[in-house]
Order: sequence, then structure tokens, then C-alpha cells
Amino acid sequence: METKKFDVVGMTCASCVAHVEKSVRKLEGIEAVNVQLMTNSMTVTYNDKKVDAKSIEKSVHKAGYEAIAREDKHRREETVDYVKAEQAELKKRFWVSLGFLIPLLYLSMGRMIGLPIPAFLSGYANMSAFAFTLFLLTMPVIYLNRSFFQGGFKSLFLGAPTMDSLVAIGSSAAVFYGIFALYKIGYGYGHGDAVLVETFAHDLYFESAATILTLVTLGRYLEARSKGKTSEAITKLVNLAPKVAMVIRSGVEMEISVDEVRIGDEVVLKPGQSVAVDGVVLTGQSSVDESAITGESIPVFKQQGDRILSASINQNGYLTFQATKVGTDTTLAQIIRLVEEASASKAPISKLADQISRIFVPVVIIIAILATVVWLLLGYPFDFALSIGIAVLVISCPCALGLATPVAIMVGTGKGAEHGILFKSAEALETAHQVHVVVLDKTGTITEGKPRVTDLLVRTDLQEDTLLRIGASLEKLSGHPLSNAVIESASQRNIDLLQVQDFKSVTGLGLEGVMDGNQYYTGNQKMMADHHIPLKEFEHRSELLSKEGKTPLFVADENSVLGIIAVADVVKTDSKEAIRQLQSMGLEVYMLTGDNAQTAAAIQKTVDIRYVFSEVLPQDKEQKIAELQAQGKKVAMVGDGINDAPALARADVGIAIGAGSDIAIESADVVLMRNDLSDVATAIRLSQSVIRNIRQNLFWAFFYNMLGIPLAAGVFYILSGWKLNPMFAAAAMSFSSVSVVLNALRLKRFKVKPEINTDNVMKRAHDLLLTQVNNFLASCIEFLNVKIKNNEMKNKVLNIEGMSCAHCSARVEKALNALDGVEAKVSLEEKTAQVKLTGEVSDDTLKKAVEEAGYEVTGIV
Repeated sequence: METKKFDVVGMTCASCVAHVEKSVRKLEGIEAVNVQLMTNSMTVTYNDKKVDAKSIEKSVHKAGYEAIAREDKHRREETVDYVKAEQAELKKRFWVSLGFLIPLLYLSMGRMIGLPIPAFLSGYANMSAFAFTLFLLTMPVIYLNRSFFQGGFKSLFLGAPTMDSLVAIGSSAAVFYGIFALYKIGYGYGHGDAVLVETFAHDLYFESAATILTLVTLGRYLEARSKGKTSEAITKLVNLAPKVAMVIRSGVEMEISVDEVRIGDEVVLKPGQSVAVDGVVLTGQSSVDESAITGESIPVFKQQGDRILSASINQNGYLTFQATKVGTDTTLAQIIRLVEEASASKAPISKLADQISRIFVPVVIIIAILATVVWLLLGYPFDFALSIGIAVLVISCPCALGLATPVAIMVGTGKGAEHGILFKSAEALETAHQVHVVVLDKTGTITEGKPRVTDLLVRTDLQEDTLLRIGASLEKLSGHPLSNAVIESASQRNIDLLQVQDFKSVTGLGLEGVMDGNQYYTGNQKMMADHHIPLKEFEHRSELLSKEGKTPLFVADENSVLGIIAVADVVKTDSKEAIRQLQSMGLEVYMLTGDNAQTAAAIQKTVDIRYVFSEVLPQDKEQKIAELQAQGKKVAMVGDGINDAPALARADVGIAIGAGSDIAIESADVVLMRNDLSDVATAIRLSQSVIRNIRQNLFWAFFYNMLGIPLAAGVFYILSGWKLNPMFAAAAMSFSSVSVVLNALRLKRFKVKPEINTDNVMKRAHDLLLTQVNNFLASCIEFLNVKIKNNEMKNKVLNIEGMSCAHCSARVEKALNALDGVEAKVSLEEKTAQVKLTGEVSDDTLKKAVEEAGYEVTGIV
């Protein structure tokens, strides 16, 4: 299967879209077709062994339109500025048509309201000249707007009438009736019938045809301008890409086209220049403005080894970097692709409008014919019945239905891209507004994702740098996850490390080695006990650190503890506020973590999150999402790691946070370019705003047609004498399309920071109270269930030594739970494992499982 995108020229309404789709679907080997009126584009998935791009283009041409494959760059040059060219053409057509319409209306209406008319066109003797002058003024308007007739009648004869067909039929009926009136006037002069001449001189309808065409052209022009504004976000993104780049090849600095940059090239970046491709900094230091990509206004400091993104702007320093992603693989190119694909995709909410648009025009034509016939049968004059039929044809507007959804989707996805929020599809944008639950992975989402030194507790006679020098010198030789945090902290303080001799790593305990002739240790409390080193006041302080979710590393010499280095995966500064925003929106927010209950509780308290899933192994994350969905809830999952990918794919809306892995981003429905958790709330609020706007547009489109068509058909004429002139019907039709687009453009005013809505305060308080009561009752029921269940099971407590971090406790817990008939929960702080036995499992079996994991069981109760 191959997927290819085409530019489509000539579409004007939703019926055109349906006709193009229908013509392509008829071809053998077509898998899927998606045509977008807003972007004048078509995406086709097809079997390239059965059909090719040329056949698809030919099929569209037969339908009355033109399609050009995107890969055909030479031919595309003619259509790249199609939107601007269309605007210019419509603008010219409107002003020239208006130039003929004004004298036409003056002559046809002036006599009725007493305006002076030239003598050679007034009076009974000049009625023939008067009528023929109106005809001559109408012909240029018809010629200028001949595209309505060419496209409208062609699609009508092909059996797929469009909006142009309605305009063509209505204006043609008015013109032909006017020509018929010309003959009647001539006949009246020839036979001396003054009444006949006067009657038809007042019922020429040339001005109606010209007014309909001019007003519809004005509507198309305003619509084209508005459509151009909706795609401004994509245009701005495209314009961000620099056309040239400075590279160093063979020691020579040269300027080349950005298309010629290859992976591995050394690229030069001077102050004020835009980054042409993605890369890694080789030399230099500078602040780089990444706001165009991430939405973050504060410049980011870059130095050797840092990643640099295309379309960023270098501010003040000189940098060289190695190109790592070029062409369509750059961050900017991928963002443009995602925004274009999301804009071109269709949301489920648009299906009803699409179905109605397919049958809309034929139904309107039938209604117009029936209305004309009915009024004739009721005994009304032919000109009265004809004006009814014309009004029905020109007031009906399938365009409003067709534009209701795509225009809002395009503006919404563009607005999201401006703030670093990328929706991969319209379906994701729609589903996000239905979310009930947001599940946040802890590591890298709520926290920074890598351990950092948080506290340095030292003996009164020592300096912090001395403690850190000893600890980092030992940790440098270790591969433990916590070691990097200690080493990085020492590096930030520019501390020179010591040479270590006789280094030894003791599994489950810590590290030891000789520096400057002295023996030093760094590790957990068990290591201190094994070497008979008294903890003194540090014992209590380490317990406090553990309760805060931090891991204490004791640093000691042969005689005493020198201090504690506390390490933890720290919470991001914006996490608490982001979670508050989500909860204030009425969403249930869960934290998902593999940490034990005590560490999870410490983070829960820090960020004030209501619900927590703790001690969840990576492979079980997807299952937690499924459990929430089984309760009938729409779930959004936010994560950044490779092990989050299955959960992101399982969730109704998967949200990958910016600093995440490529696999997580690939599995997600929404990508947050910034590493900012508050963007989750922004994405959901944007989705709510877009769907609300779409519903407004659909309501207006349905309401307009349901009211306009009966009014034009004369339903209200019998009751109240209301009769719609075809000229006013044309104006109303143009206004309906423009109003839908203008309403969607209001999304451009979407604010990232929500305004406080005081009307919802009491409701939120009420909901919160109910939630707390429900939680309390659920806790009571769970407590009773646990008590009952515990009485039916055998409980044992294992005292375990050697565990020093969350990874250790997870390893022990996994080893115990792998045994049949065992349910275990391990506490790192208490150095215990709570074991529930549902079968016959011996103490030796439990002890062996723990020891094989690398730890020691000191007792079983």
C-alpha cells in the first residue's frame, strides 16, 4: 500500500468534496480517500500494483476538478500559491462585477423609487432599449463568473450536483426568463399591446441574476480570505525554516542550500541566525530561543553535547554543531507534517455533516422544482413561482455544513502548534474533550526523571564539599543509578575527585575504597552496621529523609559517619500547579509509579494529587489503564519513557511529554513539545474549545438551512405575506458560509491560562465533597474486605538486609511474587516484606528467593 497527497483545484463546497471522493473510490485498488476543502488537498491510500497517481489525477479531472500529486514539484509550482491566486481572482471578479451591477440596479430599481433615468431609456417608447440595456449590463457579469456555469452544469450532468449547480441553475433561470421577456416586449410592440410591454418590462429579472452572481462571488472571496487565515499557523511554521546553512567541509566554511546538508556535517551558527537542521553542539556556548518549536519564551543555554533544534534562533554566541537530523526528519519538518495531517484528517463529529452534504444539493433542486410547480398550481403568476424556485436554489448552502468541522479543526491544531501542543489527528483532538481521568507516569512526567542530590548533612567539623568529594570519588567507580547524581553534584561545585585504591563494590550494601591512605565507605545503614560504625544523630535524620521519599547514602571513615548524601528524583517545579489545574477542571488525576507506598505517599503529599497507583511494575501500566476504562471512563495517559508506550497506546488519548523517547512519541496521540506538565490541561481545554466551536458551527449551518429553505419556498407567504427576493437569498447564503469561518477564527483568541469561572465554584465544591465522601466510604469497605481476607490467609513478615533504593525493593518484590501462592509487598524504609500465603510455601523457599535476588533474610515472623 502507498499513501500519497494531492493538491485539488476547483472545489468550492462540501458537495465538491463528496464528488471528488466518490470519483476516486470508484478506481480499483483504492483503500482510503480523504478530501479536505479547507486545505484544497486529498490524501489517498492505494495499492500501487493496481492503480497509480496518474490514474487518480485522471479520475479527478473527469469529475471536473484538477489534482496534482505533491511529489511532482515542477507541476506543483503552479499551485503552491493557489489560495492567494484564488483570492486575487475572486477579488477582481467581484469589483468588476460590482462595476456593472451598480448601473444595472440603478436602472432597474431607480424607476420604482423615483430616481432620474436617462430620457433614451424612459417612457413607453423606449421600453425595448431599456430592457436590452439591462441585458447588456448583465452579460459581462455572467462572463466574469462563468466558472459557476462551467463547473455547476458539468457536475449536474455527471449526476453529482454541487453548490455551483444551484447558483448556475438559479441565475440561468433568471437570465432565460429575462430573454423570454425581451421577446414578449418585442411581440407587444409589434401587436400594439401596451399592457404586455409594461408587464414584462417590470419583470426582467436580469438584475436578480447579476446580483446573485456578484454576491456569491463576494461570499467566496471573503471565505477564501478567512480560509487563508486558518492556515496561518502552518504558513508561519514553513517560513521558520532557513533556506541556507553555513557548513565546514574540508576545513572551509561555505554557504549551501539547507537541502544539501547531510547527517554528520559540521554546521556553523552565528548570532541571530536560525538553526537549519537538528544537531548536537560541538563547540561554543550561547543562549538559543526555542519558542517557535516549544512555545517556551525563555532562551535555553546551550553548550557542548547539548541538543539543538531546527528553527531555533541563536541569540548571542558562536556555535558549531553536528547535524543529526536533516530534510524531512528535522523537528520542524515533523511538526509541520503532524499539523498538516491533523488538519487534513476528519473528526468523528463531522460524519453527520458529510452524509447530509452528499444528498443536500439533489434534494434542494427537487424542493425548488416542487415549490415552483405548487405555486403555479395554486394559480399564482409564472414570474412569482419562478422567483420562489430561484430563491430556494440560491439560499441553500451546503458550504456552511462542509466548513463547520474542518475550519475549526485547522484553527485548533494550528493554535495548539503555536504553544507546542501537537495533535496527531482530528480524532485525538475530539476525544480529548471527553476525558474523565488523567493518569500521570511519575518518572519524567511529575518528576525530572533523573536522581539529584537534594540534601547534604555533614558532621559539624566538616565542609559539604569534603563530604561530596569523598562520596563522589567512590561513586565514580560504580554503575549504580544513584551514582551519577552524586558525581554530577560534585561536578557542578567544581570539586576535584580523589584517586581511589582497593575499590570494592558490595552488592546490596555500598562501596568502599582507600583515598590518601584512609579507608572510606559509602552505602546504606546495613553497611555501617557491618563495619561497626555508629550512626549517632544521623540515624534519626536518615529516617526523616526516607519518609520524604529520599534515599540516604551514608559516607563514613573507619571510625564514624562523616555525613549523609540524600538522593531523590525531584518533583518538577510546575507539577503541583499543573495537577491543581487538572483537578480544578473536574478530572480525576492519578499518579502511576513503581515506587513503594511510602515514597509514593511522600510525592503525593508534595504535589497534592488525590489518587495514586504505587508499586506498579512497568509491564503492568497498561493493565491499570484498562482497569479504569472498564469502569466506563475515558482515560488520558501522560508519559515519556519507552515503558510507557503500551499504556499510551491503550489509553483513549495518549500524551507524550516533550523530553520523552521516540517510541513514546510514536505511540501517543498528542505530543507536548515542552517538558511542561501544565500543557496537558491546556491541550484538554483547547479540545473542549474546538468541539464547542464545531457544535456552534453545525447548529448554525443546520438552523440556517432549516429556516432559510422554507422561507424561500414561500411557506410563510400564506401566513404572513413574507416572500424572499432571490437577491436577498443570495446575500444570506454568502453570509452563512462566511459566518461559520469567522466563528471558527475566534479560536485564535484561545488563552493558554484559563480565566477563573466563579459560576463553577459551588459546583466544584459540591463535587469535591461528594468525591471525599465516596473515597471515605470506599476506604472503609476496602479496610473491611482486607480484614476479612487476611483472616483467610497466612501472613508472614520477612526482615531483609541489603536493600538501598527503590530498584532493590522492586527486585525483591518481583522475586517473591514469582512464587506460586505468594502475594508480597516490600517496604524499603522498614527493610521488610509483608507476605500473604494462599498456599503451602515453606520459609526456606521464601528465603531462597530473596537470597537469589542478591539480598539477605535475617528473620521470618
